[in-house]
Amino acid sequence: MNQRPITIVRVIARMNVGGPAWQVSVLQRRLSPPEFSSTLVCGRVSGGERDFIELRDPDLAHVELRTLGRSVRLVGDVITFVRLLALFRKTRPDIVHTHTAKAGVVGRLAAVAARVPVRVHTFHGHLLKGYFSPQLTRVVVLVERFLARRTTALVAVGSQVRDDLLVVGIGRPEQFTVIPPGVERPRPVDVSMARQQLGLGAGDEVIVFVGRLTAIKRPDRLIEAFRLVLEQQSSAVLLVVGDGELLDVTRESARDLGDRVRFAGWQADLAPYYAAADEVVLTSDNEGMPVSLIEASMAGRPCVTTDVGSAREVVDSGRTGLVVATNAEAVADALLSLLSDRGLRESMGAAAREHAERNFGDERLAEDHRRLYRRLMGRPEIESGA
Repeated sequence: MNQRPITIVRVIARMNVGGPAWQVSVLQRRLSPPEFSSTLVCGRVSGGERDFIELRDPDLAHVELRTLGRSVRLVGDVITFVRLLALFRKTRPDIVHTHTAKAGVVGRLAAVAARVPVRVHTFHGHLLKGYFSPQLTRVVVLVERFLARRTTALVAVGSQVRDDLLVVGIGRPEQFTVIPPGVERPRPVDVSMARQQLGLGAGDEVIVFVGRLTAIKRPDRLIEAFRLVLEQQSSAVLLVVGDGELLDVTRESARDLGDRVRFAGWQADLAPYYAAADEVVLTSDNEGMPVSLIEASMAGRPCVTTDVGSAREVVDSGRTGLVVATNAEAVADALLSLLSDRGLRESMGAAAREHAERNFGDERLAEDHRRLYRRLMGRPEIESGA
């Protein structure tokens, strides 16, 4: 029996390079006619960020709302609310699905006002730690509690993210569906060619960091940990792939380390960097489920990560990498333990690839959302593509 498409308007504050943009891109591409009709609404990226659409998906159809963005601006946010309300009333979507905190607030309020029947919000992480003062964090919690009561379904990218939200009273257990991120398998890259392309020597032991250089990612901890690594392993090289408001500060803090630390900026193609890596590192104070760890695992590279958010759901500590405390000494010790044992790196890398391919593929991400949308719309389960 033919049914009309499920119409979805997806709203995200900005499509900056990072996990949320990756997921939105996959969903827009894979949840397509005849079963779905999706519209993407996004704001502009902030200064110091790179536009994901421009860098990695230039043909992705989207509607840009210039007033929608990361920062809270009363006048701009009111304008955004009015424009989204008009869009929802005009298009009458079955589902409004919001991503990221700012879009989650304005988008859900507009969807309630427009009487959109199904409202979904994805928590790609949360703002409960490392972002605001305790007083402002309490305000964030109150706002999210209010919005959760007016949301049909809540999606968390990991079980730990969901549990953190439930502990502070955001949402009810039955509202949540855990849907981990999904990424494409990387294209195969010859390791020797990748190292040559990146100007690395045969004897270099390469650590790669991929991410925004912003306070929550703790690039200061990254440089401090690498400094400790160099004290024992002088052949180590740190490749920092990314940009952000702390780029200049981070570059200055690493100046005395010379060419042992190399800043690559944002890259459209990360495959050579993961191929060249001996290990990948993340030093954050807070995360949802880090896509850089998933990408590295897909490429068969072991990861060292701080124990934040749902990082443990990506890195099976002791089997696919190491999960450590949030301090530079613990990060450095873990990095050194892998650099000193090539066999361990290779076995962890192989296990990481198998784990990632089984749990974090883009096909699985899309299928999880298909099932969620069908359930919310009261449609029976059918085979994908049917």
